Amino acid sequence: MTRLRKIGTAVGAAIATACGGAVILYEPAISASDHGGGSRVDAIRQRVHGPDAVVPSREAQQSALMAAGKGSPLDVLVIGGGATGAGTCLDAVTRGLRVGLVEREDFASGTSSRSTKLLHGGVRYLEKAFLKLDYGQFKLVLHALEERKQVIENAPHLCHALPCMTPCFSWFEIVYYWAGLKVYDLVAGRQILHLSRYYSLKQSAELFPTLAREGEDRSLKGTVVYYDGQMNDARLNVGLACTAALAGAAVLNHAEVIDLLKDDSGKRVIGARIRNNLTGEEFETYAKVVVNAAGPFCDGVRKMANVKAQEMIAPSSGVHITLPDYYSPEGMGLIVPKTKDGRVVFMLPWLGRTVAGTTDSSTKITYLPEPHEDEIGFILDAISDYLNVKVRRSDVLSAWSGIRPLAVDPTAKNTESISRDHVVCEDFPGLVTITGGKWTTYRSMAEDAVDAAIKSGNLNPSSGCLTRCVRIVGGEGWEPSSFTVLAQQYKRMKSTHGGKVVPGLMDSAAAKHLSHAYGSVAERVAAIAQNEGLGKRLAHGYPYLEAEVAYCARHEYCESAIDFIARRTRLAFLETDAAGRALPRVVEILANEHKWDQSRKKEELKTATEFLQTFKASKNAQFHDGKHK
Repeated sequence: MTRLRKIGTAVGAAIATACGGAVILYEPAISASDHGGGSRVDAIRQRVHGPDAVVPSREAQQSALMAAGKGSPLDVLVIGGGATGAGTCLDAVTRGLRVGLVEREDFASGTSSRSTKLLHGGVRYLEKAFLKLDYGQFKLVLHALEERKQVIENAPHLCHALPCMTPCFSWFEIVYYWAGLKVYDLVAGRQILHLSRYYSLKQSAELFPTLAREGEDRSLKGTVVYYDGQMNDARLNVGLACTAALAGAAVLNHAEVIDLLKDDSGKRVIGARIRNNLTGEEFETYAKVVVNAAGPFCDGVRKMANVKAQEMIAPSSGVHITLPDYYSPEGMGLIVPKTKDGRVVFMLPWLGRTVAGTTDSSTKITYLPEPHEDEIGFILDAISDYLNVKVRRSDVLSAWSGIRPLAVDPTAKNTESISRDHVVCEDFPGLVTITGGKWTTYRSMAEDAVDAAIKSGNLNPSSGCLTRCVRIVGGEGWEPSSFTVLAQQYKRMKSTHGGKVVPGLMDSAAAKHLSHAYGSVAERVAAIAQNEGLGKRLAHGYPYLEAEVAYCARHEYCESAIDFIARRTRLAFLETDAAGRALPRVVEILANEHKWDQSRKKEELKTATEFLQTFKASKNAQFHDGKHK
């Protein structure tokens, strides 16, 4: 690995020299002791991963935010509970700062739950770096590769390495992609996941049986397989928020900033007026610095401070569809870097199904973006060129759209180019905005945002950034074999319609799901399934258990049926019909946990049903694999 790192450094030096630039490569991961935070990290780990660790109640979190008055403000108030906002909150609180976070909807309710599910360095950007001798692009790739490995290490139960196959239809393509992906390996250096390699036509057919060997005026010659990371994006986001709460931050979802507070001169932001969207209650929270991490909606927050603020978001729509698992083999993705019209298309195995995408087109900013039929059609047409399977619209189990917040720095002299990198700026005193970037680099984005907040508010943290050393809740002590403990030691006690409770096996599918979704705290969910008679599956064909609804309501701030079907579990993204079938029982369990009346239950069912209609699945799409009964 040391040799790989040296070669990667040499590659970077070559590009920098060609560009006339200096060589600045990222240093290896920094340990907590380098920041003087060794004992602090141990204390944080105990608070987050200790056997008695429980997130504070929602009421306690709101009380903490309300207690932050003019005389005792928070150090940092974060607006936005997506990956960047939750990451910023965790970074700040682990540095010893007093931190709060508010999110209008739910954690990961926007872009962060609607991603491609990949943790990647950016193969395309590396290609551009070489073709255009762009050292800036090269640095982005190098940094993203380092962060990719870090995210996987911080949340091993939710992230893993995924092999991705690139089909080659000429000997030139084989040499070109093989060489390019070897450079990708070399640039990753010691952060590499696995080495890329070439596979012959016969080997490729064995690894990816549905890959077409013949196409229009072309025939498959072989493939090159490389590795990137894959994640359960929404659960990773929720984990970040809960980890921040366990570390001492006051986090509150379904809490909307309706105005920013300014000092007497009107020249500095000193807090926010917040509305609890579940109760309608309004309150004020003061902070020395407010961090705007509202993603596509950050311009709206900026205009609360300055109505004339120049817009910095160029929204781009990314559409994805979910297909049955037989479209791609388990454990192998397919990525075509350049289709006939020049776009990238991919198919990735994800949570027992296949996710395909994507589009990249300008769009309007809306709370619930919906995929257009022509975008779904484009994806189906694109993948059909590479498969020997009949591609049908009726196979689309779910389809969704996410808004990428591509950013322009409003303080830059040249604002013509839209950046795929992130932007941190303070164009109004007391309001630091962080936007752009991508999921893979959320941790370093958060670090930059907190550094800027410390500078803006002249804050005094007790340590430097420690998030390289802090695993999210469920990540500490987890091993890939951890599911065996659940399978061997727990039963799924299921309540029948007659009121009887009958035992059922904690089969491997359910045990593996719980282990990967909840990590080392999965036994708490299994205990609820066993001890409270909540061991039934919520939907045929899926491993989700009734016990998860109760657990998420108690320990993950799950406040609505949508929170559960879309973010605590991924049913809405996997199959909207299955999510719809699960809804009545989900609402029933949440009603019991949150003491809802009949009116609230009806409203929840109605709202969640309307939400599922935005996913644009085919009404004919019914897929049951028969594995889970």
